[in-house]
Amino acid sequence: MLSSPAMDTALLHRTIETLCRDELPKIIGGLLRVVRDLDLAEELAQDALVAALERWPRDGLPDNPGAWLMTAARNRGIDRLRRGRLVDAKHAELAREIEQAQRESDARAQDALDDAIGDDVLRLMFVACHPALTVDSQVALTLRMIGGLTTDEIARAFLVPEATIAQRIVRAKKTIAKAGAPFEVPQRVDLPARLSAVLHVLYLVFNEGFAASSGEDWARPDLCADALRLTRVLGDLMPREAEVHALVALMALQASRLDARVDADGRPVLLPDQDRTRWDRDLIDAGLAALARARGLRGAGAPAAYELQAAIAACHARAPAANATEWARIAALYGQLLALSGSPVVALNRAVAIGMADGPATALPLVDALAGDATLADYHLLPGVRGDLLARLGRHAEACLAFEQAAALARNPRERDWLRARAVECRHHSSS
Repeated sequence: MLSSPAMDTALLHRTIETLCRDELPKIIGGLLRVVRDLDLAEELAQDALVAALERWPRDGLPDNPGAWLMTAARNRGIDRLRRGRLVDAKHAELAREIEQAQRESDARAQDALDDAIGDDVLRLMFVACHPALTVDSQVALTLRMIGGLTTDEIARAFLVPEATIAQRIVRAKKTIAKAGAPFEVPQRVDLPARLSAVLHVLYLVFNEGFAASSGEDWARPDLCADALRLTRVLGDLMPREAEVHALVALMALQASRLDARVDADGRPVLLPDQDRTRWDRDLIDAGLAALARARGLRGAGAPAAYELQAAIAACHARAPAANATEWARIAALYGQLLALSGSPVVALNRAVAIGMADGPATALPLVDALAGDATLADYHLLPGVRGDLLARLGRHAEACLAFEQAAALARNPRERDWLRARAVECRHHSSS
Protein backbone atom coordinates (compact mmCIF):
# COMPACT_ATOMS: atom_id res chain seq x y z
CA MET A 1 0.00 0.00 0.00
CA LEU A 2 1.01 3.62 -0.40
CA SER A 3 2.43 5.13 2.77
CA SER A 4 -0.40 7.60 3.36
CA PRO A 5 -3.66 5.89 4.37
CA ALA A 6 -5.64 9.03 3.66
CA MET A 7 -6.66 9.78 0.12
CA ASP A 8 -8.43 13.02 -0.73
CA THR A 9 -11.79 12.70 -2.43
CA ALA A 10 -10.69 14.24 -5.73
CA LEU A 11 -7.75 11.83 -6.07
CA LEU A 12 -9.98 8.89 -5.22
CA HIS A 13 -12.51 9.84 -7.86
CA ARG A 14 -9.79 10.31 -10.49
CA THR A 15 -8.32 6.94 -9.58
CA ILE A 16 -11.64 5.14 -9.78
CA GLU A 17 -12.41 6.82 -13.11
CA THR A 18 -9.06 5.69 -14.50
CA LEU A 19 -9.60 2.16 -13.24
CA CYS A 20 -13.07 2.03 -14.73
CA ARG A 21 -11.63 2.90 -18.11
CA ASP A 22 -8.38 0.99 -17.98
CA GLU A 23 -8.60 -1.87 -15.52
CA LEU A 24 -12.26 -2.92 -15.58
CA PRO A 25 -12.19 -4.44 -19.09
CA LYS A 26 -9.03 -6.38 -18.18
CA ILE A 27 -10.67 -7.67 -15.01
CA ILE A 28 -13.87 -8.69 -16.80
CA GLY A 29 -11.83 -10.38 -19.54
CA GLY A 30 -9.69 -12.23 -17.02
CA LEU A 31 -12.72 -13.41 -15.07
CA LEU A 32 -14.50 -14.44 -18.26
CA ARG A 33 -11.70 -16.87 -19.03
CA VAL A 34 -12.69 -18.76 -15.89
CA VAL A 35 -16.41 -18.21 -15.32
CA ARG A 36 -17.45 -18.21 -19.01
CA ASP A 37 -20.41 -16.00 -18.05
CA LEU A 38 -20.31 -12.33 -19.03
CA ASP A 39 -22.99 -11.18 -16.60
CA LEU A 40 -21.27 -12.91 -13.69
CA ALA A 41 -17.88 -11.53 -14.74
CA GLU A 42 -19.31 -8.00 -14.87
CA GLU A 43 -21.01 -8.40 -11.48
CA LEU A 44 -17.82 -9.64 -9.83
CA ALA A 45 -15.77 -6.83 -11.34
CA GLN A 46 -18.29 -4.24 -10.13
CA ASP A 47 -18.24 -5.85 -6.66
CA ALA A 48 -14.47 -5.43 -6.63
CA LEU A 49 -14.79 -1.74 -7.49
CA VAL A 50 -17.27 -1.29 -4.63
CA ALA A 51 -14.79 -2.98 -2.31
CA ALA A 52 -12.07 -0.61 -3.52
CA LEU A 53 -14.27 2.39 -2.77
CA GLU A 54 -14.75 1.08 0.73
CA ARG A 55 -11.13 0.14 1.43
CA TRP A 56 -8.86 2.54 -0.44
CA PRO A 57 -9.94 5.77 1.26
CA ARG A 58 -9.08 4.13 4.57
CA ASP A 59 -6.03 2.02 3.70
CA GLY A 60 -4.53 3.92 0.78
CA LEU A 61 -3.99 2.84 -2.82
CA PRO A 62 -2.47 -0.62 -3.32
CA ASP A 63 0.85 -0.86 -5.14
CA ASN A 64 -0.84 -2.73 -7.99
CA PRO A 65 -4.52 -1.65 -8.17
CA GLY A 66 -5.31 -3.95 -11.09
CA ALA A 67 -4.02 -7.04 -9.30
CA TRP A 68 -5.85 -5.97 -6.12
CA LEU A 69 -9.11 -5.68 -8.03
CA MET A 70 -8.67 -9.02 -9.77
CA THR A 71 -7.97 -10.77 -6.46
CA ALA A 72 -10.96 -9.06 -4.85
CA ALA A 73 -13.23 -10.03 -7.76
CA ARG A 74 -12.16 -13.67 -7.61
CA ASN A 75 -12.62 -13.79 -3.84
CA ARG A 76 -16.08 -12.26 -4.17
CA GLY A 77 -16.93 -14.88 -6.76
CA ILE A 78 -15.88 -17.72 -4.51
CA ASP A 79 -17.81 -16.26 -1.56
CA ARG A 80 -20.94 -15.65 -3.62
CA LEU A 81 -20.97 -19.14 -5.07
CA ARG A 82 -20.44 -20.71 -1.66
CA ARG A 83 -23.14 -18.62 0.01
CA GLY A 84 -25.99 -18.52 -2.42
CA ARG A 85 -25.32 -20.11 -5.78
CA LEU A 86 -23.91 -23.53 -4.97
CA VAL A 87 -27.07 -25.32 -6.01
CA ASP A 88 -25.61 -27.90 -8.31
CA ALA A 89 -22.40 -29.57 -9.40
CA LYS A 90 -21.84 -26.96 -12.11
CA HIS A 91 -21.57 -24.15 -9.58
CA ALA A 92 -19.37 -26.25 -7.34
CA GLU A 93 -17.02 -26.86 -10.24
CA LEU A 94 -17.09 -23.15 -11.09
CA ALA A 95 -16.02 -22.25 -7.58
CA ARG A 96 -13.13 -24.70 -7.80
CA GLU A 97 -12.05 -23.20 -11.13
CA ILE A 98 -12.01 -19.69 -9.65
CA GLU A 99 -9.95 -20.92 -6.70
CA GLN A 100 -7.50 -22.60 -9.06
CA ALA A 101 -7.17 -19.41 -11.13
CA GLN A 102 -6.54 -17.50 -7.92
CA ARG A 103 -3.65 -19.77 -7.03
CA GLU A 104 -2.07 -19.78 -10.46
CA SER A 105 -0.25 -16.95 -12.17
CA ASP A 106 -2.09 -15.15 -14.95
CA ALA A 107 0.35 -16.59 -17.48
CA ARG A 108 -0.20 -20.18 -16.39
CA ALA A 109 -3.95 -19.70 -16.19
CA GLN A 110 -4.04 -18.35 -19.71
CA ASP A 111 -1.83 -21.11 -21.06
CA ALA A 112 -4.21 -23.66 -19.57
CA LEU A 113 -7.17 -22.36 -21.58
CA ASP A 114 -7.70 -23.63 -25.08
CA ASP A 115 -8.87 -20.61 -27.06
CA ALA A 116 -7.48 -18.65 -29.96
CA ILE A 117 -7.25 -15.14 -28.51
CA GLY A 118 -4.27 -14.28 -26.36
CA ASP A 119 -5.28 -10.96 -24.83
CA ASP A 120 -8.05 -10.70 -22.25
CA VAL A 121 -9.44 -7.39 -23.49
CA LEU A 122 -9.26 -8.42 -27.14
CA ARG A 123 -10.90 -11.72 -26.21
CA LEU A 124 -13.68 -9.80 -24.52
CA MET A 125 -14.22 -7.72 -27.67
CA PHE A 126 -14.81 -10.85 -29.72
CA VAL A 127 -17.09 -12.23 -27.04
CA ALA A 128 -19.23 -9.07 -27.06
CA CYS A 129 -19.40 -8.97 -30.86
CA HIS A 130 -21.88 -11.85 -30.78
CA PRO A 131 -23.47 -12.79 -34.14
CA ALA A 132 -26.96 -12.59 -32.61
CA LEU A 133 -26.53 -8.80 -32.44
CA THR A 134 -26.64 -6.18 -35.15
CA VAL A 135 -23.30 -4.54 -35.93
CA ASP A 136 -24.46 -1.28 -34.32
CA SER A 137 -25.38 -3.12 -31.13
CA GLN A 138 -22.10 -5.04 -31.12
CA VAL A 139 -20.14 -1.84 -31.41
CA ALA A 140 -22.16 0.04 -28.79
CA LEU A 141 -21.92 -2.81 -26.27
CA THR A 142 -18.21 -3.34 -26.72
CA LEU A 143 -17.40 0.37 -26.61
CA ARG A 144 -19.22 0.60 -23.29
CA MET A 145 -17.81 -2.60 -21.84
CA ILE A 146 -14.29 -2.66 -23.24
CA GLY A 147 -13.53 0.82 -24.51
CA GLY A 148 -14.56 2.33 -21.19
CA LEU A 149 -16.54 5.05 -22.96
CA THR A 150 -19.66 6.55 -21.43
CA THR A 151 -22.98 6.32 -23.26
CA ASP A 152 -22.63 10.03 -24.01
CA GLU A 153 -19.19 9.55 -25.59
CA ILE A 154 -20.48 6.63 -27.67
CA ALA A 155 -23.49 8.68 -28.77
CA ARG A 156 -21.19 11.46 -29.97
CA ALA A 157 -19.10 8.95 -31.90
CA PHE A 158 -22.26 7.65 -33.61
CA LEU A 159 -23.82 11.13 -33.93
CA VAL A 160 -27.06 9.89 -32.34
CA PRO A 161 -28.89 10.80 -29.09
CA GLU A 162 -27.52 9.35 -25.85
CA ALA A 163 -30.86 7.63 -25.13
CA THR A 164 -30.55 5.73 -28.40
CA ILE A 165 -27.20 4.26 -27.36
CA ALA A 166 -28.46 3.38 -23.88
CA GLN A 167 -31.43 1.53 -25.38
CA ARG A 168 -29.18 -0.18 -27.90
CA ILE A 169 -26.95 -1.56 -25.14
CA VAL A 170 -29.91 -2.77 -23.08
CA ARG A 171 -31.50 -4.42 -26.12
CA ALA A 172 -28.21 -6.10 -27.02
CA LYS A 173 -28.05 -7.89 -23.68
CA LYS A 174 -31.74 -8.83 -23.85
CA THR A 175 -31.28 -10.21 -27.36
CA ILE A 176 -28.51 -12.50 -26.16
CA ALA A 177 -30.57 -13.70 -23.21
CA LYS A 178 -33.70 -14.27 -25.33
CA ALA A 179 -31.76 -16.18 -27.96
CA GLY A 180 -30.49 -18.52 -25.29
CA ALA A 181 -27.04 -18.13 -26.82
CA PRO A 182 -24.57 -17.23 -24.08
CA PHE A 183 -21.49 -15.13 -24.65
CA GLU A 184 -18.83 -17.68 -25.47
CA VAL A 185 -15.19 -17.28 -26.37
CA PRO A 186 -15.17 -17.82 -30.14
CA GLN A 187 -12.86 -20.30 -31.76
CA ARG A 188 -10.51 -19.27 -34.56
CA VAL A 189 -12.96 -20.36 -37.27
CA ASP A 190 -15.59 -17.96 -35.85
CA LEU A 191 -13.36 -14.88 -35.69
CA PRO A 192 -13.77 -13.51 -39.25
CA ALA A 193 -17.54 -13.11 -38.84
CA ARG A 194 -16.95 -10.81 -35.87
CA LEU A 195 -13.91 -9.02 -37.24
CA SER A 196 -15.67 -5.99 -38.74
CA ALA A 197 -17.33 -5.01 -35.45
CA VAL A 198 -14.12 -5.49 -33.47
CA LEU A 199 -12.17 -3.31 -35.91
CA HIS A 200 -14.86 -0.63 -35.69
CA VAL A 201 -14.66 -0.67 -31.89
CA LEU A 202 -10.89 -0.32 -31.93
CA TYR A 203 -11.18 2.50 -34.48
CA LEU A 204 -13.69 4.43 -32.34
CA VAL A 205 -11.67 3.93 -29.15
CA PHE A 206 -8.60 5.30 -30.92
CA ASN A 207 -10.58 8.26 -32.26
CA GLU A 208 -11.85 9.11 -28.78
CA GLY A 209 -8.23 9.11 -27.62
CA PHE A 210 -7.00 11.17 -30.56
CA ALA A 211 -9.67 13.87 -30.17
CA ALA A 212 -11.46 13.43 -26.84
CA SER A 213 -15.14 14.38 -26.94
CA SER A 214 -15.14 15.24 -23.21
CA GLY A 215 -12.79 15.59 -20.25
CA GLU A 216 -10.10 18.13 -19.53
CA ASP A 217 -7.60 17.07 -22.19
CA TRP A 218 -7.90 17.49 -25.94
CA ALA A 219 -6.29 14.10 -26.52
CA ARG A 220 -6.01 10.91 -24.44
CA PRO A 221 -2.84 9.13 -25.57
CA ASP A 222 -3.55 6.21 -23.20
CA LEU A 223 -6.65 5.26 -25.20
CA CYS A 224 -4.71 5.57 -28.46
CA ALA A 225 -1.93 3.35 -27.13
CA ASP A 226 -4.40 0.70 -25.93
CA ALA A 227 -6.26 0.66 -29.24
CA LEU A 228 -3.02 0.40 -31.23
CA ARG A 229 -1.68 -2.37 -28.99
CA LEU A 230 -4.87 -4.42 -29.31
CA THR A 231 -4.99 -3.94 -33.08
CA ARG A 232 -1.41 -5.17 -33.32
CA VAL A 233 -2.35 -8.23 -31.26
CA LEU A 234 -5.21 -8.77 -33.70
CA GLY A 235 -2.76 -8.47 -36.60
CA ASP A 236 -0.64 -11.25 -35.11
CA LEU A 237 -3.79 -13.35 -34.62
CA MET A 238 -5.11 -12.78 -38.17
CA PRO A 239 -2.00 -12.04 -40.27
CA ARG A 240 -3.73 -12.39 -43.65
CA GLU A 241 -6.47 -9.81 -43.03
CA ALA A 242 -5.60 -6.67 -45.01
CA GLU A 243 -7.96 -4.34 -43.13
CA VAL A 244 -6.40 -5.26 -39.78
CA HIS A 245 -3.00 -4.12 -41.01
CA ALA A 246 -4.58 -1.07 -42.64
CA LEU A 247 -6.04 -0.10 -39.27
CA VAL A 248 -2.65 -0.63 -37.60
CA ALA A 249 -1.21 1.70 -40.24
CA LEU A 250 -3.86 4.35 -39.67
CA MET A 251 -3.44 4.29 -35.89
CA ALA A 252 0.35 4.34 -35.99
CA LEU A 253 0.45 7.25 -38.45
CA GLN A 254 -2.11 9.25 -36.47
CA ALA A 255 -0.47 8.46 -33.12
CA SER A 256 2.88 9.68 -34.48
CA ARG A 257 1.51 13.26 -34.21
CA LEU A 258 0.10 13.08 -30.69
CA ASP A 259 2.99 14.88 -28.95
CA ALA A 260 2.79 17.76 -31.41
CA ARG A 261 -1.01 18.21 -31.21
CA VAL A 262 -0.87 20.15 -27.93
CA ASP A 263 1.41 22.89 -26.64
CA ALA A 264 3.10 23.01 -23.24
CA ASP A 265 -0.14 24.18 -21.63
CA GLY A 266 -2.28 21.47 -23.24
CA ARG A 267 -3.86 23.76 -25.80
CA PRO A 268 -4.64 22.36 -29.28
CA VAL A 269 -2.12 22.84 -32.07
CA LEU A 270 -3.63 22.31 -35.50
CA LEU A 271 -1.87 20.25 -38.15
CA PRO A 272 -0.47 23.16 -40.23
CA ASP A 273 1.10 24.70 -37.11
CA GLN A 274 2.64 21.55 -35.64
CA ASP A 275 6.36 21.16 -35.11
CA ARG A 276 7.02 18.18 -37.35
CA THR A 277 10.31 17.43 -35.64
CA ARG A 278 8.15 16.26 -32.71
CA TRP A 279 6.42 13.64 -34.84
CA ASP A 280 7.43 10.10 -33.90
CA ARG A 281 9.44 8.78 -36.84
CA ASP A 282 9.41 5.19 -35.54
CA LEU A 283 5.61 5.19 -35.54
CA ILE A 284 5.55 6.75 -39.00
CA ASP A 285 7.89 4.04 -40.33
CA ALA A 286 5.78 1.34 -38.66
CA GLY A 287 2.61 2.83 -40.10
CA LEU A 288 3.99 3.03 -43.63
CA ALA A 289 5.20 -0.56 -43.38
CA ALA A 290 1.78 -1.74 -42.18
CA LEU A 291 0.11 0.17 -45.02
CA ALA A 292 2.40 -1.51 -47.57
CA ARG A 293 1.57 -4.89 -46.02
CA ALA A 294 -2.17 -4.17 -46.23
CA ARG A 295 -1.86 -3.21 -49.89
CA GLY A 296 0.11 -6.36 -50.63
CA LEU A 297 -2.52 -8.54 -48.99
CA ARG A 298 -5.35 -6.74 -50.81
CA GLY A 299 -3.84 -7.35 -54.21
CA ALA A 300 -5.76 -6.02 -57.21
CA GLY A 301 -8.99 -5.33 -55.34
CA ALA A 302 -10.25 -1.86 -54.48
CA PRO A 303 -9.00 -0.39 -51.18
CA ALA A 304 -11.40 -0.50 -48.25
CA ALA A 305 -12.10 2.22 -45.69
CA TYR A 306 -9.20 1.83 -43.26
CA GLU A 307 -6.66 1.61 -46.07
CA LEU A 308 -8.00 4.81 -47.63
CA GLN A 309 -7.81 6.62 -44.28
CA ALA A 310 -4.30 5.29 -43.71
CA ALA A 311 -3.30 6.54 -47.18
CA ILE A 312 -4.59 10.01 -46.21
CA ALA A 313 -2.57 9.89 -42.98
CA ALA A 314 0.46 8.79 -44.99
CA CYS A 315 0.17 11.90 -47.18
CA HIS A 316 0.51 14.05 -44.06
CA ALA A 317 3.32 11.90 -42.65
CA ARG A 318 5.38 12.15 -45.84
CA ALA A 319 5.02 15.93 -46.22
CA PRO A 320 8.18 17.63 -44.89
CA ALA A 321 6.20 20.84 -44.28
CA ALA A 322 2.54 21.83 -44.19
CA ASN A 323 2.77 23.68 -47.51
CA ALA A 324 4.17 20.54 -49.17
CA THR A 325 1.06 18.45 -48.37
CA GLU A 326 -0.56 16.77 -51.39
CA TRP A 327 -4.02 18.18 -50.74
CA ALA A 328 -5.34 17.27 -54.17
CA ARG A 329 -4.48 13.60 -53.56
CA ILE A 330 -6.02 13.78 -50.08
CA ALA A 331 -9.22 15.22 -51.57
CA ALA A 332 -9.30 12.40 -54.13
CA LEU A 333 -8.83 9.77 -51.40
CA TYR A 334 -11.66 11.33 -49.40
CA GLY A 335 -13.77 11.13 -52.56
CA GLN A 336 -13.14 7.37 -52.74
CA LEU A 337 -13.94 7.05 -49.04
CA LEU A 338 -17.15 9.04 -49.47
CA ALA A 339 -18.25 6.75 -52.30
CA LEU A 340 -17.76 3.79 -49.95
CA SER A 341 -19.35 5.19 -46.82
CA GLY A 342 -21.71 8.02 -47.78
CA SER A 343 -20.74 9.56 -44.42
CA PRO A 344 -21.44 13.29 -43.99
CA VAL A 345 -18.35 13.50 -41.74
CA VAL A 346 -16.24 12.18 -44.63
CA ALA A 347 -17.95 14.70 -46.91
CA LEU A 348 -16.94 17.47 -44.49
CA ASN A 349 -13.33 16.25 -44.41
CA ARG A 350 -13.31 16.11 -48.20
CA ALA A 351 -14.51 19.73 -48.28
CA VAL A 352 -11.65 20.71 -45.96
CA ALA A 353 -9.13 19.04 -48.29
CA ILE A 354 -10.69 20.73 -51.34
CA GLY A 355 -10.48 24.04 -49.51
CA MET A 356 -6.76 23.49 -48.98
CA ALA A 357 -6.18 22.35 -52.57
CA ASP A 358 -8.41 24.77 -54.48
CA GLY A 359 -9.16 27.55 -52.01
CA PRO A 360 -11.91 28.34 -49.48
CA ALA A 361 -14.32 29.74 -52.08
CA THR A 362 -14.53 26.31 -53.72
CA ALA A 363 -15.05 24.49 -50.43
CA LEU A 364 -17.60 26.79 -48.76
CA PRO A 365 -20.61 25.72 -50.91
CA LEU A 366 -19.77 22.08 -50.14
CA VAL A 367 -19.83 22.80 -46.41
CA ASP A 368 -23.02 24.87 -46.64
CA ALA A 369 -24.69 21.97 -48.46
CA LEU A 370 -24.11 19.79 -45.39
CA ALA A 371 -25.95 22.19 -43.07
CA GLY A 372 -29.26 20.42 -43.66
CA ASP A 373 -27.94 16.98 -42.72
CA ALA A 374 -29.67 16.03 -39.47
CA THR A 375 -26.78 13.81 -38.32
CA LEU A 376 -24.51 16.87 -38.23
CA ALA A 377 -26.97 19.11 -36.37
CA ASP A 378 -24.94 18.95 -33.14
CA TYR A 379 -21.54 18.31 -34.72
CA HIS A 380 -19.33 21.19 -33.67
CA LEU A 381 -16.80 20.70 -36.45
CA LEU A 382 -19.34 21.67 -39.13
CA PRO A 383 -19.62 25.33 -38.00
CA GLY A 384 -15.94 25.18 -37.00
CA VAL A 385 -14.88 24.32 -40.56
CA ARG A 386 -17.30 26.90 -41.94
CA GLY A 387 -15.82 29.54 -39.65
CA ASP A 388 -12.31 28.77 -40.85
CA LEU A 389 -13.31 29.04 -44.50
CA LEU A 390 -15.15 32.33 -43.89
CA ALA A 391 -12.15 33.74 -42.03
CA ARG A 392 -9.84 32.82 -44.91
CA LEU A 393 -12.24 34.64 -47.25
CA GLY A 394 -12.09 37.74 -45.09
CA ARG A 395 -15.75 37.44 -44.00
CA HIS A 396 -14.80 37.86 -40.34
CA ALA A 397 -18.20 38.83 -38.89
CA GLU A 398 -19.78 35.66 -40.28
CA ALA A 399 -16.76 33.62 -39.21
CA CYS A 400 -17.12 34.96 -35.66
CA LEU A 401 -20.73 33.71 -35.50
CA ALA A 402 -19.73 30.32 -36.88
CA PHE A 403 -16.94 29.88 -34.33
CA GLU A 404 -19.27 30.90 -31.51
CA GLN A 405 -21.77 28.29 -32.68
CA ALA A 406 -19.02 25.66 -32.81
CA ALA A 407 -17.83 26.58 -29.31
CA ALA A 408 -21.38 26.24 -27.96
CA LEU A 409 -21.58 22.70 -29.37
CA ALA A 410 -18.07 21.56 -28.34
CA ARG A 411 -17.93 19.34 -25.27
CA ASN A 412 -14.18 19.31 -24.76
CA PRO A 413 -13.12 22.41 -22.79
CA ARG A 414 -9.74 22.70 -24.55
CA GLU A 415 -11.38 22.72 -27.94
CA ARG A 416 -14.14 25.05 -26.73
CA ASP A 417 -11.56 27.57 -25.51
CA TRP A 418 -9.71 27.41 -28.82
CA LEU A 419 -12.93 28.00 -30.81
CA ARG A 420 -13.84 30.95 -28.58
CA ALA A 421 -10.38 32.41 -29.15
CA ARG A 422 -10.92 32.14 -32.92
CA ALA A 423 -14.26 33.92 -32.50
CA VAL A 424 -12.61 36.75 -30.57
CA GLU A 425 -9.90 37.03 -33.21
CA CYS A 426 -12.50 37.30 -35.97
CA ARG A 427 -14.53 39.83 -34.00
CA HIS A 428 -11.40 41.96 -33.66
CA HIS A 429 -10.77 41.79 -37.43
CA SER A 430 -14.37 42.64 -38.28
CA SER A 431 -14.38 45.72 -36.05
CA SER A 432 -11.03 47.09 -37.19
